[in-house]
Amino acid sequence: MTKQRAAVLDALASSTEFRSAQGWHDTLRHDGSTVGLATVYRALQALAEAGEVDSVVTDTGETLYRRCASGEEHHHHLRCRVCGRAEDIDMPEFEEWAHRMATTYGYSRIDHTVELTGVCESCGAQGHG
Repeated sequence: MTKQRAAVLDALASSTEFRSAQGWHDTLRHDGSTVGLATVYRALQALAEAGEVDSVVTDTGETLYRRCASGEEHHHHLRCRVCGRAEDIDMPEFEEWAHRMATTYGYSRIDHTVELTGVCESCGAQGHG
């Protein structure tokens, strides 16, 4: 764990919302860090690959990151398209269906990504989305 990666993890611990690498870089800079944007990108990618942070891809192709509060190995999110707030959601019925489909077609070691997006109550009340 490098000093820069530790700084990124500390910043991620400050919020439960998904943010872009640029957004996390802005947070770090605001807190007085001198970590560069390229380093933040690399740290976030490495942390996501290691399963230490969650990442989602927006409709525009931008990757957003956050430190997951649940600590579960595999889970899904309901994310606000306006403010980035996210809820961890449990989808046992979907998991069962996915495994049934894999078995039916002779697949093993399946993986999947499910992300639901919408507009949270707070943003909806403000007239967004």
